[in-house]
Amino acid sequence: MTYDTVLKTARDRMAKALEHTGDQLRHIRTSRASAGLVENLRVDYYGSPTPLNQMAQISIPEPRQIMIKPFDASTLEEIAKTVMKSDLGISPENDGKVVRLTMPPLSGDQREKYATKAKGLAEEGRIAMRNVRRDANKEADALKKDGTIAEDVCHDLHDEIQKLLKEFEGKVTDIQDKKTTEILEV
Repeated sequence: MTYDTVLKTARDRMAKALEHTGDQLRHIRTSRASAGLVENLRVDYYGSPTPLNQMAQISIPEPRQIMIKPFDASTLEEIAKTVMKSDLGISPENDGKVVRLTMPPLSGDQREKYATKAKGLAEEGRIAMRNVRRDANKEADALKKDGTIAEDVCHDLHDEIQKLLKEFEGKVTDIQDKKTTEILEV
C-alpha cells in the first residue's frame, strides 16, 4: 500500500457509494414519470424473478406516464400484477400490447414522506463514505507505523482523505437537493 493507492482506493469506494445512493434516490417516486421507478421490479418470468428492464422496453411517452412494452406479449398480465403488488401506488392499464402507468399527483403528506425518505437515503450514503474515510485513515496510520511514510506525510494523507470526503458529500447533497426539489414540485 502506498500514499497514492490509499487515496485511489478511497476515491473508488466513495464513487461507488455515490452511485449506489443515486440509484436508491432514482427509485423514489415523484409526480413525474421515471423509468427508474419500475426498471428493477422483479417479475415472475417462467418461475424466475427477472428485473423488468430485462424483459420489456420502458419509455416515458408523456411527463406523467410510463409505458412498458414487453418483449414477450404473454408476460403482460404478470407485469401488471407485479406493478399492482409494488409500493408505487399506481394502477396499471393493460391494453393487450403494452402496460401504461399514469402517475397520479402526490398529496402534500406523500411529498413530505418521500422527501424524508430521500433525506434518509442520502444520509446513509454519507455514512458509507465516512466509513470509507475511517478505513483509509486506518490504512494511512498503518503505513506510518510500518515506516513506509513519515508522520507529516501521514498527516497530509489524512487531509487529502478528508478533502475527498467533503467533495463526495457535496455531490450527495446536490443529488439529494435535486431529488427533493423534484418531489416537492407540484
